[in-house]
Amino acid sequence: MPNIVLRIPKHAFPGAQRAALVHGINEAAAAAERLPVDPRKRFLCWVLIEEIEVGNWTCGGADVSSQFLPCMAVIHVPDGVLDDAARAAYTCLLHAAFQNAMPVDEKRKLLTSIVFNSVEDGSWGVGNEVWRLPDFARAAGFEHLQHLVAVAAPQGA
Repeated sequence: MPNIVLRIPKHAFPGAQRAALVHGINEAAAAAERLPVDPRKRFLCWVLIEEIEVGNWTCGGADVSSQFLPCMAVIHVPDGVLDDAARAAYTCLLHAAFQNAMPVDEKRKLLTSIVFNSVEDGSWGVGNEVWRLPDFARAAGFEHLQHLVAVAAPQGA
């Protein structure tokens, strides 16, 4: 159940490429976070796209937009969902999602920056409640965390 914020150069992923990017990002999240194949569970994976105007994205203080396609992903995920191996796999899957969604005529080199923000337990509000890891495990169905569901009180209790 991540919140994923993508920052991409404006017009870099038009139409079908944007749809492919969102699909690839969702698939990467599902694989790395071990979400079941259930649309109700995967609905909790939110992806937001922010487009950055040409010239407003610099690398080392220089506008490199003619040579490079810099893309960034910030993944907010409950602490305890990802271990080191899952973060490493997630990074590869996210980079591949950007790569696979690029327009076929794109000649710039892809640069990705992927940041994981593990949100401290009890620091994530959902609706009018503060959720803890067992709440997320129940709602999202994290396969590796289902042992937490049995010991947790129902939401709203």
